[in-house]
Amino acid sequence: MAADPRLRKARQVTGRHLALRDATEADAAFIHGLRTDPARAQFLSAVPPQLQHQVDWLRRYAQDDTQAYFVITDAASGERLGTVRLYGARGRAFSWGSWLLKAGLPPRCGIESALMVYHYARALGFASAYFEVRQENASVWRFHENFGARRVAVRDDHFQYTLAPEAIDAALQKYRRYLPDGIRIAY
Repeated sequence: MAADPRLRKARQVTGRHLALRDATEADAAFIHGLRTDPARAQFLSAVPPQLQHQVDWLRRYAQDDTQAYFVITDAASGERLGTVRLYGARGRAFSWGSWLLKAGLPPRCGIESALMVYHYARALGFASAYFEVRQENASVWRFHENFGARRVAVRDDHFQYTLAPEAIDAALQKYRRYLPDGIRIAY
């Protein structure tokens, strides 16, 4: 019987227009800025106002082999555009979140970055996903539902979702034009 997959950090995952680059301490100010921006962070857990807390978190993350935290960048220029994190491996399922994009980006950035998450998880051996979204964050839960996520529970002020293997397959096919050549992974 094959062992369950495990999350693994990649130096970079490259798609069509975007790249996911492993987050480092050098990204602390960018990440902290996103997470404390009132418009971007309204549906996130509160973050301490001091930048040092983000630096300390990234130091701990560098030693943590249970998650992969990426800075989303423009593949051509390297400009930082957002963040996304894969974590919570449970058998052949994984969770993802901390998905923040700078304001004003074209919708294709959200679609491509989500597709990259699923492609990368598949490359690691994961078959399905689970996650939660705050109920008030209607644009994000609608996005996930359009990707085939199924709402399975409500906990406090969050909707809980699963995305079955068939739903991931269907989403990868449905939105293939955003990532026609898949991803390239550099470890």
